[in-house]
Amino acid sequence: MAHLILLIVIFHLVNYLKNNRYFYFKYTIKNLYNFLFNYLSVIMSQEFHEKALNYHRGARPGKIYISSHKNIDTHQGLSLAYTPGVAAPVREILKNPNTVNEYTIKGNLVAVITDGSAVLGLGNAGPLAAKPVMEGKAVLFKRFADIDVFDIELDTQDVDEIVQTIKNIAPTFGGINLEDISAPRCFEIEQRLIDELDIPVFHDDQHGTAIIVAAGLLNAMEIQGKTAEKVKVVCAGGGSAGIATLNLIAELGVKRENILLVDRNGVVSKDKKQKVNKYKAAFAVDTKKETLSDAMNGADVFIGVARGDLVTQEMVKSMSEKPIIFALSNPDPEISPVDAFSCRNDLLMATGRSDYPNQVNNVLGFPYIFRGALDSHSKEINTEMKIAAVHALKDLAKLPVPNSVLQAYQIDSLSYGRDYIIPKPFDPRLIDIVPKAIYEAAISSGVSCLT
Repeated sequence: MAHLILLIVIFHLVNYLKNNRYFYFKYTIKNLYNFLFNYLSVIMSQEFHEKALNYHRGARPGKIYISSHKNIDTHQGLSLAYTPGVAAPVREILKNPNTVNEYTIKGNLVAVITDGSAVLGLGNAGPLAAKPVMEGKAVLFKRFADIDVFDIELDTQDVDEIVQTIKNIAPTFGGINLEDISAPRCFEIEQRLIDELDIPVFHDDQHGTAIIVAAGLLNAMEIQGKTAEKVKVVCAGGGSAGIATLNLIAELGVKRENILLVDRNGVVSKDKKQKVNKYKAAFAVDTKKETLSDAMNGADVFIGVARGDLVTQEMVKSMSEKPIIFALSNPDPEISPVDAFSCRNDLLMATGRSDYPNQVNNVLGFPYIFRGALDSHSKEINTEMKIAAVHALKDLAKLPVPNSVLQAYQIDSLSYGRDYIIPKPFDPRLIDIVPKAIYEAAISSGVSCLT
């Protein structure tokens, strides 16, 4: 209550000073409004922080637990669950290893694995601090696709040790979800595991983000009157999400010569090709542009997966007509929607935040992608399956929105357009549409063991 009273007093003081033109006050009116906003943000952040701690602590710490869905309340139930009954499926699996999914959880079990080297925006937090995030991922897998998860936090950041450890435990699982592993190590780890395992391996920070961005971008280009063949794209951030996104949109028709990748040292050009890793070098182009500001001038699309407050209003003003901005850093986007729309009214914008329209949220992807991959007994999640997910999400956003979604978000209406280019996470149609698209792509591309 004290905070609220103070905020009301400050608000009225600001308006009084503004109306009476008392500009000799120590702070400008803009400074006071900024103080008001920042003060409120701090209060809300502190309250939410405590709420989140209580949520995770609770009477039972954490967010997940192991439970049996078979009856073991009787002597016979116990005998079936363990000795001597458990020997029966053991014998069947010995005779035919392919029956393991009939008798065990393997076919519906995914490992969510991290080394803690790139946890959220906190950087190299290590395995223990990464565990709440991995448990959260497990909850989302179960809630949205009924997939069971063991979260695994590795106490090593050596590439060879990580690959070997995952190979050793792979027989337990139907799929591997890599999470919060820093670039460029994540690229090598994922590719080696894909090459050496016969179950799907998917680094969500790469491909989950890329799929959702690509789906939203295709719709955004349609709305803004742009085409993949001609669109000029700037991507700030050459880490896992940035590289994967550029690779995927190139598969969808965006020309590599029209892509400018910008890292902390500026535009990745052919002149700087020798100074960057091979994953960034793949997007080096012949250009005289050196800075992000240079790159943004005349660009149709900006994709930000770098850091907050990176883009200025001047940069936004320099973009082409009807620009598209995906400012995806959390919690602070590369430029806030308020700042972006205050200097352009013809733009279309997406962020990584739930309090703005067009949230790019990976939960739209990974649960359903793995559902389709597991159901099809896929050996990998290939490019065809990723593209299938892109088109499934893109097309779903164009359909009438169910009342259940409107109720979940407490809104009266929602339809395809500038403020709705990506489905909402609580859209009940996702579980029917996306896994089906993945399943069919796995079959048609020949990576399903069902064929």
